[in-house]
Amino acid sequence: MATRSIRGPRCLSGPFLRRITVLADRVRPGRYPFNIPAFSHGIDITITSNVTFFVGENGTGKSTLLEAIAENSGFNAEGGDRQHGFTNHKDRSDLASALRLSWLPKVIEGFFMRAESFYNFASYLESVNSTFSRYGGRRLHDQSHGEAFLALFSNRFERGIYILDEPEAALSPQRQLSFLSIIHRLATAGHAQFIISTHSPIILAYPGATLLSLDGNTIHEVKYMDTQHYRVTKEFLAAPERYFRHLFSTDFEDDGNG
Repeated sequence: MATRSIRGPRCLSGPFLRRITVLADRVRPGRYPFNIPAFSHGIDITITSNVTFFVGENGTGKSTLLEAIAENSGFNAEGGDRQHGFTNHKDRSDLASALRLSWLPKVIEGFFMRAESFYNFASYLESVNSTFSRYGGRRLHDQSHGEAFLALFSNRFERGIYILDEPEAALSPQRQLSFLSIIHRLATAGHAQFIISTHSPIILAYPGATLLSLDGNTIHEVKYMDTQHYRVTKEFLAAPERYFRHLFSTDFEDDGNG
């Protein structure tokens, strides 16, 4: 598919990245990560909104797929943009090598954020004598984990595609709401597209987003209130004592004195 690159403040009503598929001749059946159930029947994702969430239990392949998309978008496998090169991994992952991304238009701006390697990214910025002007003017290591995350989101995110792996990891509920405000400002203007893996029922509630579940043998769309994240959180907050009675039943045996 022919693509065009985009620079500058051009606005679009739809997403930049439109489709994610896997090339059958590059799949290695039975070998990781192709033995993950959600990938077992191939991958064919059509993206119709500027905000897409990957949801699912741990081990369902969310981060694996997100990283492969980031690699194919030209980003560092450990996080950052196209100019950041602080990783020693030079080869694409097996899944990244098998994926094909379809764009309209192709974008070169953006960022890939992995919560688990954010510390390494902050250290990399210091090693290249960054002034941190694009990150609020303060060293990321001089801020709390959550403050550094929000400094990145507030100052570095402008236009392009933003691929984020568990951005809620260091954010309080209030800061997660601030993060949703940033998404809204950029996505509704057509400046940015977000593809996010998250467990947060707050972030997943973003209106108009597409939720794709990796639970099961296919990647499929799911409604917010049908996600396990929403249901468990709602039920727990409504009656936490019911969960505690079950979870702690062997720890709180009645000794006959109470």
